[in-house]
Amino acid sequence: MTALRFEAGKTPGNDDVPRADAPDALRALTAAAADAGAAWTRLGDTLLVTGAPAQLERTAAGRAPAERIEVPAARLHLVIQNGRQFQQAHPEVPVLVDRGRYLVVDLDPAEAGRIVEPSERHLPCFGVRPLPANTVVFEQRPPAPARTRAVAEPRAAAVSRYAFEADLRTLTGFRTRHSTSPEFSTALDWAAGVLSGLGFATRTQTVALHGGSTQNLIAERPGRGSDGRAVLVTAHLDSINVRDGVAAPAPGADDNGSGTAGVLAVARALQDHLGARDLRLILFGGEEQGLFGSRHYVAELDQAARERIHSVVNMDMIACRNMPAPTVLLEGSAASQFVLEELAAAAQAHTGLAVQTSLLPFNSDHVPFLDAGIPAVLTIEGADGANDRIHTAGDTLEHIDHDLALEILRMNLAYLVQALGQA
Repeated sequence: MTALRFEAGKTPGNDDVPRADAPDALRALTAAAADAGAAWTRLGDTLLVTGAPAQLERTAAGRAPAERIEVPAARLHLVIQNGRQFQQAHPEVPVLVDRGRYLVVDLDPAEAGRIVEPSERHLPCFGVRPLPANTVVFEQRPPAPARTRAVAEPRAAAVSRYAFEADLRTLTGFRTRHSTSPEFSTALDWAAGVLSGLGFATRTQTVALHGGSTQNLIAERPGRGSDGRAVLVTAHLDSINVRDGVAAPAPGADDNGSGTAGVLAVARALQDHLGARDLRLILFGGEEQGLFGSRHYVAELDQAARERIHSVVNMDMIACRNMPAPTVLLEGSAASQFVLEELAAAAQAHTGLAVQTSLLPFNSDHVPFLDAGIPAVLTIEGADGANDRIHTAGDTLEHIDHDLALEILRMNLAYLVQALGQA
């Protein structure tokens, strides 16, 4: 069976010219595929259609370039990966659509079931699943024109570039932040000192981990309301070098020094917040071994405590620019659709970010919260799968785009001020 691939973001006959009407073209093509009884899958401006009758290609003429893919539908699989982990482990698998974090590959179903991840099998470096039908894997939203943006929320505008850069230098100064290493404990103690100095009440939580244990750091500042609800901001503190082993250097500048420095930036911006809801900041350990810290944290919450969580904003890899336009991916689920939409609105109102959105959550500390029905969204650099330096000694400061990180932080802070509410 032939699949058709439409590139709605490109002009027929001239791939170098982006289409201003790409969203309208996508909607029209998707509707035409559905009317024809074909299955469709959207990845940004790319539409894959399987089981399409011949007339669909003629109907689409002029709307978007079409390419035939001579692959049976059963062989089409969606890969969600960290960095280039899947492609590095399985270079023999043909990639039909490459959108960084998201790939469509040609893979025998039996072989897909046998694929294991590189190095340690517990590391969640990528996921493989049959290509979902009639599904938007991710949407692409262009940045708003500068003239339409609102005046920046004062606390969001006041994000300190100097402090962010200094924190990131400190974090990458540790030889590694592997979850079971002495350096991780030292980094956690340093972060606890920063947060305590800003007036947050801090505590640690011990997390069992194969080969030892690690810790979560939890910092809180109460709100002035009476409903007892909390807004959480999270990131993982640990780093890893998968290629060279536990003892190898793992500076983890982007993954996830950037997210950790982001949590500290939020703490500085909101240290005197007068909102109604509590602000809770968490730095997790054990993320790189399989989300151990966040899974433990959520498992320890009783139902009442889970229901008191208003929303979770998770920051993981917010500081490498992988595509021409500065872009953020917002990843959640139906449970967190309202958080995702409010973050996207904040990006449009206060930043120059292009926004990708996805309801297919994978492999970061937002997932345990979503699994428990708690609204959570991952904020991560767009096309993060194009970043092939993560989990290596090469994830260093020289590759950091501080402007991108600060834009993502402004978006997050604009949302957080709104979510914390008025006392």
